[in-house]
Amino acid sequence: MVVALGAVAGSMAFICLDELLPTAREYSTGHLAIYGLIAGMGAMATSLVLLM
Repeated sequence: MVVALGAVAGSMAFICLDELLPTAREYSTGHLAIYGLIAGMGAMATSLVLLM
């Protein structure tokens, strides 16, 4: 179960970094897209720690 969740998380992180982040940087100003990415990953990590 944990391995499957890790694989899905890795796939989603790859998609974000490879496809969505460059597109978001085109339409945003400054480092707003990167701050959002870091905040989202932090929220997901926090929820995993609190729920397990």
